[in-house]
Amino acid sequence: MKDIVRVASGQGFWGDWLEAPRRQVEGGPVDYLMLDYLAEVTMSILQKQKERDPKMGYARDFIGAVESVLPAVVERGVRVIANAGGVNPVACAEAVRAVAAKTGVEDRLKIGVVTGDDLLPALDALIAGGHALANMETGEPLSTVRDRVLSANAYIGSVPIVEALGRGANIVITGRSTDTALTMAPLRYEFGWKSDDWNRLAAGIIAGHIIECGAQCSGGNCLYDWRSIPDLANVGYPIVEARADGTFVVTKHAGTGGRIDVHSVTEQLVYEMGDPHSYITPDVVADFSSIHLEQAGENRVRVFGIQGREATDKLKVSIAYRDGYKAVGSLVYAWPDALEKAQLADRVLRERLDRLGLRFDHILTEFVGASATHGPLAGDAGRDAPEVQFRIGVRSHDRAMVERFTREIVPLVLNGPPSVTGFAAGRPKVEEIVAYWPALIDKTVVQTKVEIL
Repeated sequence: MKDIVRVASGQGFWGDWLEAPRRQVEGGPVDYLMLDYLAEVTMSILQKQKERDPKMGYARDFIGAVESVLPAVVERGVRVIANAGGVNPVACAEAVRAVAAKTGVEDRLKIGVVTGDDLLPALDALIAGGHALANMETGEPLSTVRDRVLSANAYIGSVPIVEALGRGANIVITGRSTDTALTMAPLRYEFGWKSDDWNRLAAGIIAGHIIECGAQCSGGNCLYDWRSIPDLANVGYPIVEARADGTFVVTKHAGTGGRIDVHSVTEQLVYEMGDPHSYITPDVVADFSSIHLEQAGENRVRVFGIQGREATDKLKVSIAYRDGYKAVGSLVYAWPDALEKAQLADRVLRERLDRLGLRFDHILTEFVGASATHGPLAGDAGRDAPEVQFRIGVRSHDRAMVERFTREIVPLVLNGPPSVTGFAAGRPKVEEIVAYWPALIDKTVVQTKVEIL
């Protein structure tokens, strides 16, 4: 057993810095590279891509990331774990294998593919079998929107990833695993933590939570003393140095920018935390109120004292469904009286829409630069703004109605208030709305499968 296992974060979302994975494996010693690509909306985007092309449905940035780190994987034994598989983990693995073949290292790779999270093919059978998949916020059964469902994926935990590592995989690709499982799995595998070792499992989950958003815990998007954060252009992504007893240090490579201290780690800890006493995952329920942090040197934060308890018998299911159409347009009004001009444009446009008989499910106006961020709390702060963006959006289940709206905003350039700009993009585009439906399902229903390519 290793004394210390180093897990490096290389992506915090699909669209994160493309250089980060290579920088992590080349910047110093790491044992595992963790790449987190998925968010709730990402799954529906990937499902729509798969509908257009059965070979798609995964985070394509991952293929370039793998290619950039292949030398470290095959020569230094760095292992990669990613949920880049999205709704098509097998196709993602095949794309990785093609890259490996192109570079001549295919025979030195074992690719583990974790499937079973995708419940879309079984949805009708599940509903017929008494699984209501009720919306966690409204209580409505999924049957009310079943004909519009795009994707349905259960959040799986660390167990199948641990299995893939145990079968020799040096790249593991999953679908909708929890973000935290990508870090916890290698620690559980390396240290042999038991399935009821709640405190250590909770420590692995919290380690994963701290680094799941990449540089957000090492200086990026950090509020505390943000002016003093050094060299963000060269920001270092975080690394967990973990021990078998469940303690760990959050750090980054020497010579990189950013900052890791108690403040930056604390800000990340409260991200999407919910009830601090019950951070629920498929593997364990972690108690965030038990966490102790201490500065252990420059860019080193020690985390210890973590407690956990038995997991629930349910898994969360992320469901996306079609919910009508939207369009958002904007115009920019200049000083003097920029806010008043934008407010007049809003009144004029709404009156014209009303005269046309256009009734939307929802219509929303923002005055960016005056009130969009703080709303009513902004008060009169935007009255003397040098410029204000008038941004207006509508939504409806009637696409034709939304199309008509897109033709009404641009004419304001000549027949509305003066001092307008920002219209070069022309008419806004109609977009399909993809809504989110959170639900729970019995763990016994979800059967994961591990395949080694």
